Amino acid sequence: MNLLTKSLIAISLAPAAMMPAQESPIAKAEALISPERMREQVKFISDDAFEGRYPGLRGGELAAKYIASQFAMYGLQPAGDNGTFLQQVNFVGMKAIPAETSFTLEGKDKAEKLKFGDDFVVSNQTLTPTASFDAPIVFVGYGATAPEFNWNDYAGVDVKGKVILCIVGDPPSTDPKFFGGDALTYYGRWTYKFEQAARMGAVGALIIHRTDLASYGWTVVENSNSSEKTFLRDDANPRLKAASWIQLEVARKLFAMSGMDLDKEFAAAGQRGFKAVELPVHLKATVTSTVRPFQSPNVVGVLPGKNTKFDNNCPDGSKVCAVDRLVATDQAVLYTAHYDHLGIKPDMPGDNIYNGAADNGTGVGILLELARTWSRAVHEGGMQLPHSVIFSAVTAEEQGLLGSEYLGQHPPIPASQISLDINYDMLLPVGVQQEINVNGAQRTTFFPEVQASAKKFNLAIVPDPRPSAGSYYRSDHFSLSRVGIPAFSVDAGMLFQGHNEAWGRAQEKDFNENRYHNFSDNFDPTWDFTGNANLARFGMDLGWKVIHAKAPVEWNHGDEFEPARKGSEAAGK
Repeated sequence: MNLLTKSLIAISLAPAAMMPAQESPIAKAEALISPERMREQVKFISDDAFEGRYPGLRGGELAAKYIASQFAMYGLQPAGDNGTFLQQVNFVGMKAIPAETSFTLEGKDKAEKLKFGDDFVVSNQTLTPTASFDAPIVFVGYGATAPEFNWNDYAGVDVKGKVILCIVGDPPSTDPKFFGGDALTYYGRWTYKFEQAARMGAVGALIIHRTDLASYGWTVVENSNSSEKTFLRDDANPRLKAASWIQLEVARKLFAMSGMDLDKEFAAAGQRGFKAVELPVHLKATVTSTVRPFQSPNVVGVLPGKNTKFDNNCPDGSKVCAVDRLVATDQAVLYTAHYDHLGIKPDMPGDNIYNGAADNGTGVGILLELARTWSRAVHEGGMQLPHSVIFSAVTAEEQGLLGSEYLGQHPPIPASQISLDINYDMLLPVGVQQEINVNGAQRTTFFPEVQASAKKFNLAIVPDPRPSAGSYYRSDHFSLSRVGIPAFSVDAGMLFQGHNEAWGRAQEKDFNENRYHNFSDNFDPTWDFTGNANLARFGMDLGWKVIHAKAPVEWNHGDEFEPARKGSEAAGK
């Protein structure tokens, strides 16, 4: 009997929790959630056979097909392309070839050749085999254009055809009303800085890495950017020839070549009145890359509500539409988790597979168990759904939330009819969580219900422990938020049953320093999935409330995503 057969048998036979007598329908359904089934799913999806689940390669395809087979077995309706569970996304993989990629800083009297990996990493977003340029460098501070804060780092400077140099993160602030205070806003994220540089016409961007500002070390940057980088093929937005990070010490040398002091320039960039400045230094660059067009699917399944029907020929092009739009529209809940990870390094000896057991095998385990439990409650328990429940395992999260970005742009039902997205990403199964972080939930009209459910499951809601890391903008729920769908992730706090907070912090520190985005993120047979099962029940409770609410969930007035929500609602009418 091979590993695949053994694992499938173990998953199918893993016991469900005992059902308490005389409970409400949702409580009975929640009791069906099994930590042991979750354990077997995580163990299986993080096996070497899936080769790190890289998008567009054999392991990623196998993972998507496996998840689709589970959705089918549970009785979900397919909500992908052409009557399948797979929503194919067109990507292009770009991998810079170090030996044929060069960065040289050229000043008046000095040239500094940089070393790929040690000094810089780069991707060519234009999806061409070679990009070359020789362009002046413009220091634009934090590279943010934020009219709501009366802040524009690009004011008074033309960067068309030039290279921008900027600092990772937000301008420093302790005022929550100014760049979020201690909390990172989207303006501080590397994705925004590349996007804005391209919008302003730059040919390249150099983001200065600093561990305390980025919230992760250079190793994470190097691992995430020195291998293949994936882009949406059909994205019509402007692109950079060189989207790059540089080490802090490289930036120090660059400023010194310009007769400037890095520390003074950093301080000036954080003050009002900062003016962008063109440096007397050019970047002479050649980026040569392998170009790999490919497809990788999101996996999408749905349990239609009573006011919806499954129909691949809905008038608006969606997969599920109202039986009678004059009577009702949908008010669905969406559950998401990314299934992809970093793949394999075939030329490396020893353990060369990024198995991604915690990141994000754990989220996949929760998503699959939620799909199984909701479906069983409907098909076997007779539970009635007034609105749809949608499940999606998304691809290419590790490449910049790309699968969920495509899902947000092409949802199975109109975005205005998805009331809430609940996302699960990297939940360490080390015990029973007594705290949760639901950062973003407080920005919605649904927060009182979140608080009530948390109390029901003995979960204290704690604020984001590292607001400066900008966690809200670093997982797939953010992609749904950008199209207006209220969304947040369910994350664990630091307090676990039987332990103090210091113990929880030590677990997180150990994982982040030794296993996060590393070959050592493997399945651990000592893991305890009891707490993860409790977080799945919490999510199911929230979903029940969403589909039974009198009105859809909305963003609070004045929230940054409220305009997108209003736009999607107008488009859905």
